[in-house]
Amino acid sequence: QVRLVESGGDSVQAGGSLRLSCEGPGSTYRIGAMGWYRQVPGKQRELVATINRDGNTNYADSVKGRFTISRDNAKNTVYLQMNSLKPEDTAVYLCNAQWFGVIYWGQGTQVTVSS
Repeated sequence: QVRLVESGGDSVQAGGSLRLSCEGPGSTYRIGAMGWYRQVPGKQRELVATINRDGNTNYADSVKGRFTISRDNAKNTVYLQMNSLKPEDTAVYLCNAQWFGVIYWGQGTQVTVSS
């Protein structure tokens, strides 16, 4: 079982920045790809960014140039640096991780951006 714990969500004004963290299990777990998704009530969960163990990244078009995903393999932790935040970035942000072909999810952290 892989437990993921997100942190860093907050309420900010448009144009502000936040850094989300998602801490996974201890280093004995060789976690595969990790990613950030977001969800708004009544809408489908959407991809924000993913990163594999080699550091290769993928971003949703809506966040390219504003968000940066990174990870620390030794800590099985993934980060999301969010700059130039917009009201439409308001959502619950969830991280996920792959381990032996199974995808695990965290509980999520709320990000609210006011105009």
